[in-house]
Amino acid sequence: MSINNVPSATHYSSLQNINNNLQRKKKQIKSRMSIFLYFLLLLPLFFIFFKRLSTSKGKLPPGPQGLPIIGNLHQLGKSLHRSFHKLSQNYGPVMFLHFGVVPVVVVSTREAAEEVLKTHDLETCTRPKLTATKLFSYNYKDIGFAQYGDDWREMRKLAMLELFSSKKLKAFRYIREEESEFLVKKLSKSAETQTKVDLRKALFSYTASIICRLAFGQNFHECDFVDMDKVEELVLESETNLGSFAFTDFFPAGLGWVIDRISGQHSELHKAFARLSNFFQHVIDDHLKPGQSQDHSDIIGVMLDMINKESKVGSFEVTYDHLKGVMSDVFLAGVNAGAITMIWAMTELARHPRVMKKLQQEIRATLGDNKEKITEQDLEKVHYLKLVIEETFRLHPPAPLLLPRETMSDLKIQGYNIPKNTMIEINTYSIGRDPNCWENPNDFNPERFIDSPVEYKGQHYELLPFGAGRRICPGMATGITIVELGLLNVLYFFDWSLPDGMKIEDIDMEEAGAFVIAKKVPLELVPTLHQW
Repeated sequence: MSINNVPSATHYSSLQNINNNLQRKKKQIKSRMSIFLYFLLLLPLFFIFFKRLSTSKGKLPPGPQGLPIIGNLHQLGKSLHRSFHKLSQNYGPVMFLHFGVVPVVVVSTREAAEEVLKTHDLETCTRPKLTATKLFSYNYKDIGFAQYGDDWREMRKLAMLELFSSKKLKAFRYIREEESEFLVKKLSKSAETQTKVDLRKALFSYTASIICRLAFGQNFHECDFVDMDKVEELVLESETNLGSFAFTDFFPAGLGWVIDRISGQHSELHKAFARLSNFFQHVIDDHLKPGQSQDHSDIIGVMLDMINKESKVGSFEVTYDHLKGVMSDVFLAGVNAGAITMIWAMTELARHPRVMKKLQQEIRATLGDNKEKITEQDLEKVHYLKLVIEETFRLHPPAPLLLPRETMSDLKIQGYNIPKNTMIEINTYSIGRDPNCWENPNDFNPERFIDSPVEYKGQHYELLPFGAGRRICPGMATGITIVELGLLNVLYFFDWSLPDGMKIEDIDMEEAGAFVIAKKVPLELVPTLHQW
């Protein structure tokens, strides 16, 4: 062989790259072929399943025609509540869909919601078992996503006693008032320089600080391991993954498992959970430091004491998974929902100067001039503020889809047969815009609640920001107090205007989020200290 025929190092390198690429393509083809074969093998099962469901369960609710294997998933957009709302315009207030092989009923009117949450509350008060909820609830050791039963009842009793009771609500009043004062001080600095404020960050910090002091005994202003921007990222990332779609939940026989791993969904979900779990462990470790002073006997302290004493709640011993499950519920449900409600309220007030002026005039006339500090006693005096919040809940419920329920037996809703093990979604977004319940439903008009018996506490099914029935949000009283106190402070002490060059019609109303729906574009307003 001549020297000219000897392959060079560069040539060997090129051959190696080509070989690597070929191997990689072979693996990709093999993976795609595996998925394709799964589809082919499962196709007859899907047809049998759908045929059996349609012929053996009587009169099912109407719904759009689905496709084999995927059901109606192709008809859903990024905004699930809006997709449901649009479909319900054609198929009615009780609509039947398939998420893969999972039957789903979507409820979109007050009457149908009342049947689910009141008439059939006991038969529908468990939760579907989903990949993300199982992970973030520490295998259903929490309250929000746990299956209905004795264990859930005992955990809810514990949380109500140690965190959400009226006694605790009064005892923790000083924390909420301190944090509202801190919020006013921060906003005053921007008011002095007439610089615009990102209200999302300001109000998130306010709610996060309150919730973590109430529930965790953790003062973020004094923590050396907490960065509020990082906390906000953590909440948003966790909520996005908690509300994400996992193929494993809706496709049987390992097909969803394969797709979730190839798509990266499985990895992303577990990374987000690991970051949240690490944060909780930091909070617990900080709690356990020798000589660490606490603001009060919070739920972490109570549950750690029970863990150390191997105490039982009902029939089971309290574990660290129970502790972290409750922490997850309180942190993810409590922090963001309150901030989002205040943001939407301030957005609507900025878009409706008449309402803003009327509200501030009532607040200042009622509370008097030059008040140094707002207290929770003042909340009972400002009636129009409560109407504004109710109207905000109607148009912008923080979770437009209540946490899904699952039927534990066959039942009827609005005359339709609903099979056992059907997922039920209640679309409060549609209910809040139902012209049969509300006059001019798309208008922001707090006056509609004057002399109206309708309120948000779970007894009126046209307004359900906290749900109703056995699974109503246990933190409702705490949550509404935080929202009312925060709004009262920012509206009493400050006048608000749009940044220079911005008009009312420029305010963006686009939504974002999967689990809790926030305003996508930050609300930036300019505060001015009110001159008495």
